Amino acid sequence: MKINKILYLLLALFTLTFSACDPIVDEQHLTNSTDVAGVELVATQSTPGGNKITLNMTTPGVTGYWDYGLDKALTNEVTFVYPIPGKATFTFVGTLGAEFFTKTIDVQIDQLDTPLEQDWYDLVGTNTAAGKTWVFDGTQGSGRFWWFMSPNGSAESAMTAWWNAGDCCPPSDALGKMHFDLDGAANYNHYETASATPTKGSFKLDIKNKQLTIINSKMLGSAAGNADGVYTIVSLEEDKMILYLSNSETYGTGWTFVFKPE
Repeated sequence: MKINKILYLLLALFTLTFSACDPIVDEQHLTNSTDVAGVELVATQSTPGGNKITLNMTTPGVTGYWDYGLDKALTNEVTFVYPIPGKATFTFVGTLGAEFFTKTIDVQIDQLDTPLEQDWYDLVGTNTAAGKTWVFDGTQGSGRFWWFMSPNGSAESAMTAWWNAGDCCPPSDALGKMHFDLDGAANYNHYETASATPTKGSFKLDIKNKQLTIINSKMLGSAAGNADGVYTIVSLEEDKMILYLSNSETYGTGWTFVFKPE
């Protein structure tokens, strides 16, 4: 009997020992709170067909941000004034819990009844559908600084000229022009000469970050480089626009562009 009790005690001890060595696994898996079809996006215009828009993602348990073309809003709800008439598509990027998703909503804009920020009018004119044409503020031999090499790295030094290239060695499109308008889209046209057939593209005006981007076309004076088409806005006024390229792919320096309305 005594031996049996000892054997039972040893068996219990071994069982307890091996049980204590087994890992305790707390399995927690991310799960979706809904599917993409269950995510509700709502667009509200301040007036019927108007350009002041509120976008809202109303589904509980979903988080993300709005990309509405002009900027990104790291919230479920954002209100903004949109500058382009026609059908606009806005995107919500978020997570369902276990996976990321994107979903869009279309808004029809029939009238620009809420005023735009002044930079839009300075760039495209007060008649935004008709648009505005810009040319270089100078010609070869004029002695003016309108297309010149400048220090790289910072727009603060954009007006410091290292080499007045436009006075001796202008770009091929020195006598050309470029046209911006908001006639159903952000339209951009580059003309190699005043009478040339334009190269059509589009543009993005980022007022907050002071950037102008040319898409699928080129800026006047693009011989200075800049394949991505992104320029820093040094100054944008009704009668003058100064753009800056921080790192010319052609020269490895900065480059400055000075324009005036045609």
